[in-house]
Amino acid sequence: MRNRGDGGTWRQRGPRLLIGIARHPDEVRAAQRLRHRVFADEMGARLSAASDGLDVDPFDDRCDHLLLRERDTGTVVGTARLLPAARAGQGGFYSASEFSLGRLAELPGLVEMGRTCIDVRYRTGVALSTLLAGIAAYVRAGAHQHVMGCASIPVGEAIGPAARLCARILREHGSPALLRAAPHRPFAVLTGGGAEAPVPTLLRAYLRMGAYVCAEPAWDGDFRTADLLVVLPVKRLAQRYAQRLLRAA
Repeated sequence: MRNRGDGGTWRQRGPRLLIGIARHPDEVRAAQRLRHRVFADEMGARLSAASDGLDVDPFDDRCDHLLLRERDTGTVVGTARLLPAARAGQGGFYSASEFSLGRLAELPGLVEMGRTCIDVRYRTGVALSTLLAGIAAYVRAGAHQHVMGCASIPVGEAIGPAARLCARILREHGSPALLRAAPHRPFAVLTGGGAEAPVPTLLRAYLRMGAYVCAEPAWDGDFRTADLLVVLPVKRLAQRYAQRLLRAA
């Protein structure tokens, strides 16, 4: 697999971590192995295309794979994959499997981010900020203007807490009408009193950076999550986060 796009140089981040784009098939397989460990083994997701302990799907070959590595061992401890619109082709975006994207697919400078995860032993603010800084460097190098992706909220035995959280996030961070989409398999939201599910760390980061939520949530039965479609116009990136991420990148 050839290196695609910019950001392929490995950069040291702190005493333990390196960030860069996968250059070889074995590096992509390491990312797929981590994804399987997090999504299938830890979260219990049903990965229909998984094989030999790898999370594999048809989008992987068209994506750039951002890797967070432990410096001393080279072990992949975090990953995200990025799909620029120019490479989406006839297969389109992963998000289109959950949402009717409407005009979102035509946004200028669009890149889709997905399959983001971090090894449980490395889930710290440092690891997440390093991964986000790598994404910021990729976005800047490619002159991308919009970042799109699905942010997942785990749903337990009772759907109420997740449904109430989705309702509040939609109310507080809903997109303008021109950026609206629609879920293929809606997950019902709830208003009114009652406990809310905690906001997942990655979703919290997106919202703090200024991302919009563009649709009612979609139900992902394989992952047992309520998925929110988020879009971050780069020009809307909250200034304090832009400065921090670009400094790190």
